[in-house]
Amino acid sequence: MEIITKQFGKLQFDEEIVIEFKEGIFGFSEYHRYILITEEDGLFYWLTNIEEPEIMFPLFSVRLLEENYPQIEGYEAFGIVRMDKNPLNITVNLKAPVYISQNEKSGFQKILDNDKYQIDYKLFVEK
Repeated sequence: MEIITKQFGKLQFDEEIVIEFKEGIFGFSEYHRYILITEEDGLFYWLTNIEEPEIMFPLFSVRLLEENYPQIEGYEAFGIVRMDKNPLNITVNLKAPVYISQNEKSGFQKILDNDKYQIDYKLFVEK
């Protein structure tokens, strides 16, 4: 299979890496099939829709931020990143993580009922 993205250009991939989101992502419920793109030395993963490749969500593994973050067996939790030209304004949504199972090739998004987790957690801080 092949898609063309603005960020990565032409990408070829096998059907077996496609991750199915049965319910879609909040606000994008009509889109169900994604691939997870990683860059060799990048901080982020890119959840890219294969039907509409311009729909792309930057993700950050939340276990790097908090060891005790709610996990679901067989799935890895990611926060959707809000990018900004100024790195100090880049935030991660910890309140509504995306859970992905590479083994099952499935994913879903869930809102956590816990005030501890912010919608706009600052990924970088000034020292």
